[in-house]
Amino acid sequence: MIFRQLFDNTSSTYTYLLADENHRQAMLIDPVFGQVRRDLALIRELGLTLALVADTHAHADHITAAWLLKQKTGCRIASAKVINADHTDVALENGDEFGVKGVRLKAISTPGHTDGCMSFILEGESMVFTGDTLLIRGCGRSDFQQGSAHRLYHSITGKLFALPDSCLVYPAHDYQGRTVSTIGEEKAFNARVGAGASETDFVEYMNAMKLPHPKLIDEAVPANLRSGRPENGKLPEEPGWGDIRITYAGVPEIDEEWLEQHLGEVTVLDVRLDDEVKDNPQSRRLVDVHIPLNQLRDRLEEIPRDKPVVAMCRSGRRSSLAVSILKDAGFEKVASLSRGFVTSIP
Repeated sequence: MIFRQLFDNTSSTYTYLLADENHRQAMLIDPVFGQVRRDLALIRELGLTLALVADTHAHADHITAAWLLKQKTGCRIASAKVINADHTDVALENGDEFGVKGVRLKAISTPGHTDGCMSFILEGESMVFTGDTLLIRGCGRSDFQQGSAHRLYHSITGKLFALPDSCLVYPAHDYQGRTVSTIGEEKAFNARVGAGASETDFVEYMNAMKLPHPKLIDEAVPANLRSGRPENGKLPEEPGWGDIRITYAGVPEIDEEWLEQHLGEVTVLDVRLDDEVKDNPQSRRLVDVHIPLNQLRDRLEEIPRDKPVVAMCRSGRRSSLAVSILKDAGFEKVASLSRGFVTSIP
């Protein structure tokens, strides 16, 4: 199985990518609206097709990317039936099995943080995706969205703690940089519900926390009841000057076909060494400015600012750094030529 754990710094949210190596269908658990480019770049680079997105609950701290991913890929959306979110294709109930080809999950209802919380157990019980129900050495709060400390206690101790001790726990959030735990660890060491804590211990702990209201709840919850669809129903604006793709490394790229068709609309910056340019005179027909990468920071004034800039090199590696340098210098419309001269332009 292909498995990746992705992180959103703003909301401390984990998104999980699962796919079967043979069938190449992928699913995302708890995708974040602002990370769609990153997630799609990884899926593209791994040669996968996104078939399904699933939310563990209606989040209060970020907006899901489910609707946006559906618009961009045609994938299906799964979430708990009790949430009754718009645009959902798979309404999950307790015990339902779902997933993509080669990857099967079982949804179990684990309310208490919210009434619509579900945990997803991988076939074979080697992994469980617990959303906000069970966190690493903690758990989700229970003081809003029909939350209940009593229900949360029974969800954790009666359902999640019934899984094998070796089962890996992957939560929706962590605020301390922790990435994974196990059921056995949480049963022994969880600060709120571990080491044999009674229901009274847990409920009194949760009721005494008095946490501040989530900052984004008034925006996030209504949006997530629409599966992340913006209120105006419009897709986010994309860069208007070119057919840009953002790589998983975060580099904006343009392919050679687009560049050949729009040469007069951009400034082409060649960042190869002088000797490399001499060895490949055919490429010079495309170039407007030639500045070796190691001189770029000192010669930025030679690059016009009236057009977008496409940086080029032999393989696309040096031009990706050139893009970063240009952005730091205030160039907003910049991209690297995907794969460079090696596989694209002779």
